[in-house]
Amino acid sequence: MIRVQEQDFDIKTEINAATGMSKDVGAVVSFTGIVRSDDGLTAMTLEHYPGMTERELNRIALLAKTKWPLQSVRIIHRIGRLTPGENIVLVVTASRHRQAAFNAANFLMDYLKTDAPFWKYEERGRDALWIERRTSDENARARWEQIED
Repeated sequence: MIRVQEQDFDIKTEINAATGMSKDVGAVVSFTGIVRSDDGLTAMTLEHYPGMTERELNRIALLAKTKWPLQSVRIIHRIGRLTPGENIVLVVTASRHRQAAFNAANFLMDYLKTDAPFWKYEERGRDALWIERRTSDENARARWEQIED
């Protein structure tokens, strides 16, 4: 399940939806990204390319499912203007075993940071700028190409 939306999400509701009534789920891992106020950040605006973004998120989720035995993957990514303390992204993975759920959640976040077509505009007082991809995000993603699952 993939969603790109302006409104906030309820983490507990999404985790419950990921597990459903399945008796096969033994582990659920969730990651929530939250806007920080680092270096005076007052707000950020996230933009996306409708249709393309959802397709790419779906591709990344399907790729994770080929690598690990997952019962469920949920990705919710917010767009629009967000301020410090607000939720940005939620990734939930459910599997029979914890290691698969942990690995898949890490993998999904690393790929989201580099492959998902979102653009981030940060405001710091009177200054504002579009943010480039970070080398550290590229390096985090690259490690998955070297790991044998």
